[in-house]
Amino acid sequence: MLLIDDILLAPLKGLLFLGEKINEVIEKETSDEGSVKERLMALQLKFEMDEIDEEEYDIRENELLNLLSNIREQKQNK
Repeated sequence: MLLIDDILLAPLKGLLFLGEKINEVIEKETSDEGSVKERLMALQLKFEMDEIDEEEYDIRENELLNLLSNIREQKQNK
């Protein structure tokens, strides 16, 4: 009976595992100061190469700077 249960639940277990891994990656991306700095540099490069306009640059830059500020606050509170 356990073998049948394992076979029937394998897709669900795989989906749960995948969800956990995606969550880990998202948490790492949003809590890693270096990653946010890289995204800021990439954003600046896009702006300098005229791939995005100034308005979009300002919006995305503010989002990333706020994220960076939150990461630093969390590190100080630990």
